[in-house]
Amino acid sequence: MKYETVSLDFLSNKKEWSLFICILLVIFILNLLGSYIKYHDFQKEELFKTSGQVLTIYEKENYDVLKIKNKDMTFFTSVTKDRNIHKMNDIDLVILTKGIDFISYIRGFYTKSFNVYLKDKKNNIKTKLYYKIMSQHENKQISELFNAIFFAIPLSSEVRDFCAVLGISHLIAISGFHLGIMILVLYWFFSFPYSYFHKRYFPFRNKKFDVLLICSVILFFYLLFTNIVPSLLRAFVMFIFGLYLLRHNIKVLSYETLCIITLVIIAIFPNYAFSLSLWFSLIAVFYIFLFLQYFMKLPKLGQFLLFNIWIYLVMNPISHYYFGTTSILQLFSPILTMGFSIFYPLEFILHLFGYGFILDGLIEYALSLERNSYLIFTPAIFFYIYLGLSFFSIWFKKIFVLLNMALVAFT
Repeated sequence: MKYETVSLDFLSNKKEWSLFICILLVIFILNLLGSYIKYHDFQKEELFKTSGQVLTIYEKENYDVLKIKNKDMTFFTSVTKDRNIHKMNDIDLVILTKGIDFISYIRGFYTKSFNVYLKDKKNNIKTKLYYKIMSQHENKQISELFNAIFFAIPLSSEVRDFCAVLGISHLIAISGFHLGIMILVLYWFFSFPYSYFHKRYFPFRNKKFDVLLICSVILFFYLLFTNIVPSLLRAFVMFIFGLYLLRHNIKVLSYETLCIITLVIIAIFPNYAFSLSLWFSLIAVFYIFLFLQYFMKLPKLGQFLLFNIWIYLVMNPISHYYFGTTSILQLFSPILTMGFSIFYPLEFILHLFGYGFILDGLIEYALSLERNSYLIFTPAIFFYIYLGLSFFSIWFKKIFVLLNMALVAFT
């Protein structure tokens, strides 16, 4: 019997949507209230003693700026260079709470600090893996790249600027692109051994669904391991939700799905409403859906060749509104994106067996390229018109044509 996909039947009318929104609103308020209680405790004293892990260090001429994260907040502070503090170090410190409002508290803030001391090193898994990556590379910048790609450890300013000039920032920030590759690799890895147990003990079960469930459990722990990176969280929630929809024969690729995922994430993690990486991830998925809506009739080869080029071009006005770095090297971004599908799992395997250095020569060549760049920011008026064209392209093909004219004009 052939089944047809249907719309989201559990949100098929205004009443169900209203109930869904109300439930999420309650969850959002409760989570926001929990954050405010922590903020209230934080504000009780002008000097607040805390601890955290150093995620990255921004080196200045006479001092260093540390990005520190603990279970309650993420913040920045300055220390003198003689403190000898490094990435992944755990530190104790006292910070000034005066002048920090609630919004700044949940989105991240800068403050002065005192009595900064290194804590005893913890032999946790993430720290061990961080140093394992470091030990496989002589070049510190290459180590940074792979620690960012595998463990979502923030890059230094210099390496981040290099990624921006080359147009590969989206490849370094763990997101749905990486998750998709991981799912393919994990599915292939578990599919063969699971086939034996499936045929022998429970042939009545859906083999593909079971293997995907195994993959989802592993990916959930990986999500926790990365400290719940917003862009990866979006991809993971969408993957789990997609499994549910497929299981119930409901349409997966829809703008409604994207809307639901967005609302769920913001309700559970209110602070992620301020995360650019989350919004870039959501916008990228929106344009992927738009691509599928209008270019699905193209031959498969045409879709493959056009996809990365069009997504790169259509995201340009959005990314340049926030980040103006522009370079001729960015024209190679679509090609590098396609090659990353092979590079990423290959490097994972090489690092797993201690041979992560094998392709270092290629990366060092890229790092040595002359980086002639300049700043071009998207004008605010163009940006908002562009967003409007993107949104209404869902319903009107003529507006989609205007959107493509706008992206060509910007390019």
